[in-house]
Amino acid sequence: MKLNENDMLAFAESLAHKLNAGDVIILTGDLGAGKTTFTKGLGKGLGINQMIKSPTYTIVREYEGRLPLYHMDVYRIGDDPDSIDLDSYIFGDGVTVIEWGNLLEADLPKEYLEIIFEREGDVREVLLTAHGDSYIKFLPLIEEN
Repeated sequence: MKLNENDMLAFAESLAHKLNAGDVIILTGDLGAGKTTFTKGLGKGLGINQMIKSPTYTIVREYEGRLPLYHMDVYRIGDDPDSIDLDSYIFGDGVTVIEWGNLLEADLPKEYLEIIFEREGDVREVLLTAHGDSYIKFLPLIEEN
């Protein structure tokens, strides 16, 4: 699915309405591909009124809304996922969004939704991949947008 910035925000907002506590979303894509923009739309859909910023240097940012949002960027932790307590977020009472989560392969839960972003000028090609049966329900969102 190809999305501009406004479409990306709307798509993420609609996805947020379907999320439950404990859901995990892995965002994969190069710098500037739209991962943080997507998370801003997700936050809006979760009723978060704070400005959502990239957690690049803080590793984790927490926001309160209908569900807590745990927004992580694990690019800087490299191959040392034990440097943060992933389990307290992944198995917490909120939604966990992990930018560069593909770098944590062995440490990811068995089930999660992966969203892959590819930049094509001002448009992003977005692909959803369900890892586990509980995330298959999100795949029709591609057809709706």
